[in-house]
Amino acid sequence: MIADVEFCQVVTMYQERDLADALAELLVARRLAASVHVEGPVTARFWWDGAVQTVQEWRVTCKTTMDRYDEIEALINSKEHHPYDLPEVLAVPVLAGSDRYLAWIAAETRTAGTPFGEVDSGA
Repeated sequence: MIADVEFCQVVTMYQERDLADALAELLVARRLAASVHVEGPVTARFWWDGAVQTVQEWRVTCKTTMDRYDEIEALINSKEHHPYDLPEVLAVPVLAGSDRYLAWIAAETRTAGTPFGEVDSGA
């Protein structure tokens, strides 16, 4: 983990679009990510089982806070949510961004509270 970084993008890959979409939906529904992009397919080449593999994959990129990273990593690494033996899970630190956008990410990844843009009525 990188100290003093509040925001990050977490990236993983899936061979099946429906599994990538399911993860995206789960991350947003659980407020682990404010936004998730599913992109692809992209061609991936990598070493696995002693040989170079070439596959088509879907990239899942979520915008979140560093304090949500451990939960996201655990979710992706669970066999329930990812079929790979060794899923890619990378957190790329966000070193700068617009104040309004970063405030939105922070607000939408809280476990409780008023969503960004809504007024807390105090009720």
